[in-house]
Amino acid sequence: MSDASETALLASAQAGDLRAMELLLARYEARVYRYALRMCGNDPDARDVAQETLLTAFRNLAGFRGEAQLSTWLYQVARSHWIKQRRRGKWEPAPSQYVEERAARDVPDDRSPQDHRTHARQVTEVIQAAMNTLGDDFREALVLRDVEELTAEEAAAVVGIEVGALKSRLHRARLQLKQSLAAVLEEQRDGFDCPGLKEALASYALSDIDQAACIQIESHMDGCVRCTEACEALKRTVSLCRALPGGDVPVAVKAAVRQALGAHP
Repeated sequence: MSDASETALLASAQAGDLRAMELLLARYEARVYRYALRMCGNDPDARDVAQETLLTAFRNLAGFRGEAQLSTWLYQVARSHWIKQRRRGKWEPAPSQYVEERAARDVPDDRSPQDHRTHARQVTEVIQAAMNTLGDDFREALVLRDVEELTAEEAAAVVGIEVGALKSRLHRARLQLKQSLAAVLEEQRDGFDCPGLKEALASYALSDIDQAACIQIESHMDGCVRCTEACEALKRTVSLCRALPGGDVPVAVKAAVRQALGAHP
């Protein structure tokens, strides 16, 4: 859908056109649910967050002024509901030992015959468990960039931080996730250690990395064989994140949202 088409569709939905609202729901609800699922780490909480997000956003659609992209605004609303869910819940991240044990138990040997759907589900569960071990800030950066595939600028806008800080969080998140997924990736668990990169990062606090610092760090990584090899391993981790299923919105959530909004296919 072109920007002009979406703008016209949004205007119609804001004017009360239920068909236009349904088309926007169909376009964005899977993204909202997938974000909620990866951030909550479990389906029941994700259903609640997704449903509350869609109801809040579409009930207040008339107030959306287009100061950001509609998708960015929806992620911001979803983020707000996820934070509320986290505060009132008792969810705790899975310990790394659990991830390792689950990987060893659930991820089958390539030599054994396996149903592809079962294998995909098992790998997804291991990856989600590994993502759950990340701190909230790191997991959020990973989900927005590597699952939702937002640009660094878009992801930073959703979170409300500078682009440099978002990139720093993302890099650390990828390193931590790769370590947790070592059993799945069948790689050695030796820690990555590059003195040059350490030196480039040493003088910057997490919240103080600006565009100039990013350029300096990226320049080092482009010319460093050790960092290049590590980045290739990180790319394999990123590809696993982007291949995660979970975009199918539960029928009950769809029905509840449409019933409350009065929108129907």
